[in-house]
Amino acid sequence: MNPRSRIAILSHDRDIRHRLEHQLKSKDLHAITLEDASQVPSVVYADPPDVIIIDFSTPDSAYDEILQGLKRDSSFSVIPVIGLISENAVETTSWQQFPVDDFMTHPVNDRELLSRVELCFQRIQRIFDNNPLTKLPGNTSIQRRIEKVLGQPMAVCYVDINNFKPYNDIYGFSRGDEVIRMVARIVSNAVQEAADGGFVGHIGGDDFVFILSMDRAETVCKTIIANFNVIAADLFSDEDKARGCYKAKDRKGVEQTFPLLGISIAVVPTGYPHVQHAGKVAQIAAELKSLAKRSPDSCYVIDRRIKQQ
Repeated sequence: MNPRSRIAILSHDRDIRHRLEHQLKSKDLHAITLEDASQVPSVVYADPPDVIIIDFSTPDSAYDEILQGLKRDSSFSVIPVIGLISENAVETTSWQQFPVDDFMTHPVNDRELLSRVELCFQRIQRIFDNNPLTKLPGNTSIQRRIEKVLGQPMAVCYVDINNFKPYNDIYGFSRGDEVIRMVARIVSNAVQEAADGGFVGHIGGDDFVFILSMDRAETVCKTIIANFNVIAADLFSDEDKARGCYKAKDRKGVEQTFPLLGISIAVVPTGYPHVQHAGKVAQIAAELKSLAKRSPDSCYVIDRRIKQQ
C-alpha cells in the first residue's frame, strides 16, 4: 500500500475510530477520524481521501445522506467507500439503495480491514488506468509492462489504424468508436491465441500496444492483419467499397482520396543492450510506423537493424 494514502474514518463509536486508526497507521497509512457527518465535506473538498470508511452500525440519516451525496457528485463518486455494517444487515441490505463499494461486518477483523483497503486501492488504479472505450489497460500499465520486459527476448508492438481521422470525419464518431473496439478485440484475441501470457494495452484513440515473446511476434502480426482485412471492407459504404477508396478532407481541410482502412504495426525487440528504457522503445516504434504507413496496405515492420549491430 502507498504510505501517502489517506483514509477517512467516519464513526460515532470512539473505540472503533481509534482501533481502525491504529491498524491503518501500523501500515504507515494516514488516517483521518471523524464523528460528525458534517465534517466530511470539508475534508473531501480540501484534500479528497483515497478511501472513506463509514460506520453504519449505528443508524444515522446524516451518514446515509453523506454516502448518497458522495456518489451523486461526479468529482468524488470514484472515491471508494467501505461500509461497516452489522452481521444481521448483510442479507437485508439493498445494495442498489446503499451504494458502498465494499463492506465489512462488526466486529472488524484487523487483517480483513487492511486487505479491503488494499483492494480498494488496486481497484481505483485499474478504473483510472483502463481505457473507457475498450476497457484495456492504459498508459500507466503499458509503461510498467514495457519497463518490465526490457532486456528480455520480447517484442513491444505498436498498432494503429491508417487514415483513421478522415474515416472518423466522414462516417462519424459512433462508427469510429466501433472500429476501435473491433481492433481491440482482434488484437486481444490474436495475442490470447498465442498463449504465452502476452499483454494488450490501449494508448488512446486508434493506438494500441501488445507485448509478447519475440519468436511469436511475426505470427501474431500476420494474424491481426489477416483478421482485420477480412472485415475492413464492411466498414464502408457499397460505393466506397466498389471504388476501393473514400474521399475526405485532410488535416489542412483539402479534399483527398484515401485508401480503405488498414493496420500498421511496428515491432520493437527489447532484448538488446541499447534498448534500455521505454523512451527508446517509443522512438524506434515511431520510426517503424512511419515506414509501415508508406504502404497502402496493412503491414508490419520489425526493427531488424538491431540484429546487425
